Amino acid sequence: MSKKIVVAYSGGLDTSVLLLWLKQRYGAEVIAYCADVGQGEELDGLEEKALNTGASKCFIGDLREEFARDFIYPMFQAGAIYEGQYWLGTSIARPVIAKGMVEVARAEGADALAHGATGKGNDQVRFELSTASLAPEMEMIAPWRMAEFREQFPGRAEMIAYAEKEGIPVQASASKSYSMDRNLLHISFESGVLEDPWYDASGEASRDMYVLSTSPEEAPDQPEYLQVLFEKGDAVGLKIDGLDDLLGKLGVAAEGEADGYTRLSPYGVMMVLNHLGGKHGIGRVDMVENRFVGMKSRGVYETPGGAILFDAHRQMESLTMDREVMHIRDGLIPKYAELVYNGFWFAPEREAIQALVTESQKNVSGEVRVKLYKGNVIAAGVRSPLSLYSEDVATMEGGAEEAYNQDDATGFIRLNGLRLKTSARVHS
Repeated sequence: MSKKIVVAYSGGLDTSVLLLWLKQRYGAEVIAYCADVGQGEELDGLEEKALNTGASKCFIGDLREEFARDFIYPMFQAGAIYEGQYWLGTSIARPVIAKGMVEVARAEGADALAHGATGKGNDQVRFELSTASLAPEMEMIAPWRMAEFREQFPGRAEMIAYAEKEGIPVQASASKSYSMDRNLLHISFESGVLEDPWYDASGEASRDMYVLSTSPEEAPDQPEYLQVLFEKGDAVGLKIDGLDDLLGKLGVAAEGEADGYTRLSPYGVMMVLNHLGGKHGIGRVDMVENRFVGMKSRGVYETPGGAILFDAHRQMESLTMDREVMHIRDGLIPKYAELVYNGFWFAPEREAIQALVTESQKNVSGEVRVKLYKGNVIAAGVRSPLSLYSEDVATMEGGAEEAYNQDDATGFIRLNGLRLKTSARVHS
């Protein structure tokens, strides 16, 4: 029997019910843990709520900087995007949350962890594979995979009734027929009306659903230019009109100046890019994806800052990364994205790919200029002291023969066409 359990806690109906149910079911001391990965005002009053629900303690771990630096940035260096559309906002948050839970559990002498992920989703896998890598000795409790829990709470109405009976301080409403999950990289929406893939999530009926971004139709009619400074594949500085005032509004501190750029931490960069992307209606994705557990599911995502960073980073790579290195790295993108999506962040194969990615980024330094306009991130210039682009070689206006002799292409084409001619003769 578990004597002390650390439960992943958000303060909503599900995790509030879960917290008290675990305490009653196991006769255990239950400690609430919430990772601050950029949920904003959702954390207000969380500690008091947890203690009133029966938790002996409530820890709120500020993981925002760690999340951006050690999880979002390495993933974006890898160019990871799942099934061509999803920037992995929920997926990449789970390992950092699991890491924080394990650290608290060990510090408090707990012998079990618990989460409120359902048996149909990906999050159960992500949490448990992460903890398997970080704390193999820890017991993991997943109530939604226990028949007795599902029998007691077959639906939301039963959970609300239980909360009222036990005096659990939660606000439950049926007005929003979808679930939401927010962090520094994105916010996701799923279930409810969104389970119908024909439902138009861009229509007027869903106008109030979005949190981080305005619609492209309602975005400013004038474009806005942004410059991003990269060092070894990481965005380290920004340049845009009115940045100082924006930093004050966002509560973000600058880390100095460099060549006219305001240097920012990874968290600071993400905060600014989220604001700009949201303002211009950038980063909305509506897709049907393949879950690791075997089913297809529909998700709607807002990733405003991530969409800008992804495109700007790719522009920087186009100028500075060797062709063959880029193609090898790009060939690993589907595998890397799948590992993140499926919960294998701490697995040795992801770490091995990351080592290659880190090596590939050593020359990805310089400046990128993009134009933000009505849902689009438009390339508007790139330069670098490590540029592999040579105007003398690439120019169509003649150029120096010693840099590129066009006569050389004749033999190049002849040799590459040799096997094609041979095959054609044999099979004709």
